[in-house]
Amino acid sequence: MKLIIASNNAHKLTEMKAILASFFDDVQSMREAGIEHETVEDGETFMENAVKKARELAEISGCCAIADDSGLCVDALGGAPGVYSARYSGVHGDDKANNAKLLRELEGVEGRGAHYACAIALVWPDGRLLTAEDYLYGEIAHDERGSNGFGYDPLFLIPELGLRTAEISPEEKNRISHRGKALRQLVEKLKRSEI
Repeated sequence: MKLIIASNNAHKLTEMKAILASFFDDVQSMREAGIEHETVEDGETFMENAVKKARELAEISGCCAIADDSGLCVDALGGAPGVYSARYSGVHGDDKANNAKLLRELEGVEGRGAHYACAIALVWPDGRLLTAEDYLYGEIAHDERGSNGFGYDPLFLIPELGLRTAEISPEEKNRISHRGKALRQLVEKLKRSEI
């Protein structure tokens, strides 16, 4: 059975392929499968967006499809940027502008608790659905540090490590990250299910 990942992000693909290869005969990115499609992410939650992306890809391809949606939720901002994390500054994927806006919004704020959230949805061509969601808790620092990772990683401080997610190795990040934990949770559900 073929699985198509609703992403062309090289890092995400490598991680997902390694973890899911034992459950499927063939695991491909959208590009590898020759599919060009972009889902309108208009859900109010990460899970709504992940399910919508996976369902659309399963319908288009006739194969199993997996999608995730993730972002940063800051307590002092009522959970923002949330599902708008990638386009918080108004331009999709502009990490520098997004981080600058977040620092402006938190200027003078003491309580800077935050978490990364990741929702993953796996959809079969017959409509069956398997989901998982997990989190990484920390706080927003007052300045950027580190060169690993992307997005808000230079600002996201993990108190127990005393480091930003941009300061830890990719291997360590995968071990503790919201996406890594959600993916492992999904794998446990897959092991218990009949594919």
